[in-house]
Amino acid sequence: MLTSARTEAIDRNGSSEEEFDVNNDHFIDPQAEDQELKGQLLRRYSGYLGSLKQEFMKKRKKGKLPKEARQQLLDWWSRHYKWPYPSESQKLALAESTGLDQKQINNWFINQRKRHWKPSEDMQFVVMDAPHSHYYMENVMGNQFPMDLSPALL
Repeated sequence: MLTSARTEAIDRNGSSEEEFDVNNDHFIDPQAEDQELKGQLLRRYSGYLGSLKQEFMKKRKKGKLPKEARQQLLDWWSRHYKWPYPSESQKLALAESTGLDQKQINNWFINQRKRHWKPSEDMQFVVMDAPHSHYYMENVMGNQFPMDLSPALL
């Protein structure tokens, strides 16, 4: 009997997507069932799905930083090319002004120094001889305030 009811439904509708429930005399729409199941799953797992979506979005963000943020970092870089090591407070100020995370700021400077900065011979000694770096920064480079945090230097 079920076979003839299914054949009848196929003849009327041209597809086997809908089935005829012999006991209740009405059509069962698989798409409606799918929608109902989808709704139930979304209600039950929506919080978990939201956090998964955020994780995927974080991972998908890889690539270039926003143009305005890059430009601000490059401006800082060009003003401090001789010693491109921002202090913690400068990093915080850069993070706030660019809208980037402090980790992104740190990584940008690490990559920028590796790719585009070659310390002079004198500067290499400063890095190796840290106790005297303050003297070097003040007297040899001519910068009386090497860690000046004024907004003009940021």
